Amino acid sequence: MFELTENEKNELVTNCDRLANLKHSSVLPMAFTEQGVSMLSSVLRSDKAIKINIEIMRAFARYRALLIENNELRKEITALDKKLGEAFKFLLAKIDALHQKQMERQPIGYKTKKQ
Repeated sequence: MFELTENEKNELVTNCDRLANLKHSSVLPMAFTEQGVSMLSSVLRSDKAIKINIEIMRAFARYRALLIENNELRKEITALDKKLGEAFKFLLAKIDALHQKQMERQPIGYKTKKQ
């Protein structure tokens, strides 16, 4: 189980109308990972909890299958990740160059005999 960030909460509220009551909540919601849901099933014993748990596990399985089957989407995500990585490297190099340029400047102010 983990706590959602403020941005994740806002995105969740925007995309899911039935969670609109979270919009003005000052508390960030908690979420379960797939393993968390499976561990929860060993604790909860009611019939309703077991049925809901099974449905959640099926949703995780469908999501995983969708990602595995959709090679084109995976390729696009990999290409986008590579492109972003290159852009970040370029930006970091530029920032480093600017930092080095600032370090080479002559000090300003009154000059003393030592200078």
